[in-house]
Amino acid sequence: MDGLAVLSIASEIYPLVKTGGLADVAGALPLALAQENVAVSTLVPGYAAVLDGLEKAEPVARFKDLFGAPARILRGNSGALDLFALDAPHLYLRPGGPYLGPDGLDHADNAQRFAALARAGAALSQGLADGFAPDVVHAHDWQAGLTAAYLRFSGRRSPACVLTIHNLAFQGLFPSGLLAPLGLPEASLVTEGLEYYGQISFLKSGVNYSDAITTVSPTYAQEILEPDQGMGFDGLLRSRGDVLFGIRNGIDTRVWDPASDPLVTKHYSLRTIKARAENTRALRKKMGLPEIDGALLLGVVSRLSSQKGLDLVLDCLPLFEPLNLQLALLGSGDPALEHAFAAAASESPDRIAARFGYAEDLAHMIQAGADMLLVPSRFEPCGLTQLCALRYGAVPLTSRVGGLADTIIDANDMALSAGCATGLQFEPVAAGALAAALRKAAGLFADPPLWRQIQLNGMKCDVSWTQPAKTYANLFRNLAA
Repeated sequence: MDGLAVLSIASEIYPLVKTGGLADVAGALPLALAQENVAVSTLVPGYAAVLDGLEKAEPVARFKDLFGAPARILRGNSGALDLFALDAPHLYLRPGGPYLGPDGLDHADNAQRFAALARAGAALSQGLADGFAPDVVHAHDWQAGLTAAYLRFSGRRSPACVLTIHNLAFQGLFPSGLLAPLGLPEASLVTEGLEYYGQISFLKSGVNYSDAITTVSPTYAQEILEPDQGMGFDGLLRSRGDVLFGIRNGIDTRVWDPASDPLVTKHYSLRTIKARAENTRALRKKMGLPEIDGALLLGVVSRLSSQKGLDLVLDCLPLFEPLNLQLALLGSGDPALEHAFAAAASESPDRIAARFGYAEDLAHMIQAGADMLLVPSRFEPCGLTQLCALRYGAVPLTSRVGGLADTIIDANDMALSAGCATGLQFEPVAAGALAAALRKAAGLFADPPLWRQIQLNGMKCDVSWTQPAKTYANLFRNLAA
């Protein structure tokens, strides 16, 4: 099998910079593709954390002016990851995060910041750095979406381009007056190009101009073809349905491994799952929750947003005492949701504990210690937390949407009798359906042998990147050919 070279372009990558699942995918997929004889090099913005974490960095290309100042591309590595970093201090070295400033608002020049990333990616793919000539470009989400437009209008021979949509809700919308300053021709400001209701959409660039489009689960690939999940793109995506593929995400099973995870209190495996109880005790202690005989400990690791359905959990809080439930929540996002969970924790400290922000160690502790992980999303392109939950024996309770529907076998009567259930699912995405699922969960938890079987079934699932990487490798090879 001949080797293939791929340039991946992403706005974040684990372990250097992470705000969500995109970073996990950008960091783990290249390592899995290496097993398929696909060599991936990833271009990321030169945030301070990226430049600090880049090993053996050498400059390989320069720009005299990249949206306001000189810039250069460094090449180095972070562990086994081969990286290009776009070193543009005027765009990336500033307070705040990758997308938001310290005030919680978008950086005012995000259009230029991520157009620069796309422009550098297009240039790299066309031979800007000596000795680097990828067969395929893999652009992730709206932040890399303009790559396809820059390639299309460059007038030069270009490699095939694949766009992966991690979440269609984020579309990279900016004023149309930026078209010329971003270096794009008037011909691109059309319905079949970047134009979206009088604005520029970076994501639409990728959808229209890429050679193939992937989403992160098969069900989500179907859902986004319909108006209720298509976010205004459903007609466009239907028109490109022949090159739209749903490929389930995986997780890095070396990072997420309860048998060796340095962030959990007690290691365990399928054979030693009884040791998991020590992690449950440690999680309760960490979160300040008391030991209550027979209590089912629910975990949440999530952005706090309407998409994630966490308001439904608030609606179900009156059930916690009668069903003997407790909640350990880690998340951040909507201030109203944060306030509501903080108030609930204050009113019921023996039942509810919440930590706001993100802490990698606590995320691992929740996966290793919670009896059940809640993912009540209104829509979910793939979801990674439920994959981690399966791996760690935290029985997932999820809505039946997107990648959640693809990765969980619901504990219905048929699955329970066949002994193959891996979690619980509910629909529609409403408080009443979630309440019914919580009642069922409490009943299953009261039967320890049955609960243990569901845990073990989940831990046996293959949630790795092995099979998804094979699918990506086949797609890349077909495009390169």
